[in-house]
Amino acid sequence: MADLQHFGYFFSRGFGPQAWGRSDWDWGHDWTKPDLYQQSVRALEQAGMDLVIAEDAISLGNPATLDLRIRQAYGGPKHDPLLLAPYLFAATSHIGIAPTVNAGITPPYLAARQFATLAHLSSERLGINVVTDVGSARHAGLPPLPHDQAYDRAEEWIGLLRRLWGSWGPSGYVGDPSDWSFANGDALDSFSHEGAYFRADGPLNALPLASDPIVVSPGGSGRGLAFAGTHSDVQLALAPLTAAAVADYRARVLGAAADAGRSAADLRILFVLKPVIASSADEADRLVAASRHPSDDALRAAAVAWSSDSETDLLALDLDAPIPLGTFGDHVSAGTVRGLVGDTPDAPLRELLTRKARLGRIATRDGFVGTADEFTDFIEELGSEADNDGIIFSGDLHPAQVYRMLGDLVPALRRRGLLRREYGDGGLRANLFDF
Repeated sequence: MADLQHFGYFFSRGFGPQAWGRSDWDWGHDWTKPDLYQQSVRALEQAGMDLVIAEDAISLGNPATLDLRIRQAYGGPKHDPLLLAPYLFAATSHIGIAPTVNAGITPPYLAARQFATLAHLSSERLGINVVTDVGSARHAGLPPLPHDQAYDRAEEWIGLLRRLWGSWGPSGYVGDPSDWSFANGDALDSFSHEGAYFRADGPLNALPLASDPIVVSPGGSGRGLAFAGTHSDVQLALAPLTAAAVADYRARVLGAAADAGRSAADLRILFVLKPVIASSADEADRLVAASRHPSDDALRAAAVAWSSDSETDLLALDLDAPIPLGTFGDHVSAGTVRGLVGDTPDAPLRELLTRKARLGRIATRDGFVGTADEFTDFIEELGSEADNDGIIFSGDLHPAQVYRMLGDLVPALRRRGLLRREYGDGGLRANLFDF
């Protein structure tokens, strides 16, 4: 029997128009109302997912790419996922919810108080997916920061949140009804913080928690991996999904953790996967064959998607020439650029987009189309050969997509002993660290 792994779901469109551009839209769900998300998250809890992570970007992007980002609802509109979280908690009992939070524009004291409140209301099932997006700063009247400096700010931010969460100490709350002594003010940490990026005073006006909320972080740069190794409970990992690449990525994150005095037991590294589940190997082969020679429309669709993700108008570039140096601004993450160009930055744009439009077979490890059993083989291989902690599935938070992706995969994973059949107690931290 294989070892259990951890699984979650990343709804990659965020709190936006789920299923837009696909026939699933005709199910008639209203993406602005909670019912759609509650139905979906109940299915994910039944499936044994540890947590759901909600993507977010507060900005529609720079003026030059607004149309690219909203034309097909790739970059917006999006509502605030933190305000969706209570509806998801109300519909479930065990699964964790981790909305995305921008560490650059969310004031630390307000953030600490809101997160502590939601953690209490949810029996400590709250997580926060901490991002350092610098393109949104102008909406809050703040200057943008270079990539590494944005991580410096995020480190000060999370450190301040943790001090605020701990500002009641072990003896601040008394709760003794015999003499109506609720709290001991002398035990509280009335600190004054004045750092490079933030000023805030403690203590926090919220009761302490048994443990801090779970911190999730993405980011594949050296600085991003160092942040994860030092501060995160979950690293949301993007890498080529081969055993060798997964093992190498894990080694870098765990090396950063060791430098910070932490160990592999202190965090979970979960790799993002968007499977295309076929009913048979023959169907999988047909899907892959049909994508071998993508049409101009397919290439254009790939260009629009990557233009939105990178906030860079790829449609204005020469398809038959390499992407010129300097095309991607400082606001574009190294991971996004690497995801498009790979290790061939001199390849013509047409070739790069063709690669993105083509599909591959999971059975031969050159793509993500396959049967549920083939994906189960693959996930088990990553666990046994790369000591992988688990997988984050990615897609819209829409019942049709959830069941299409996981309907056959969940039983296959459970038969193989890879996916939990029941939850323990203790909230999201227990989900992630009970094995």
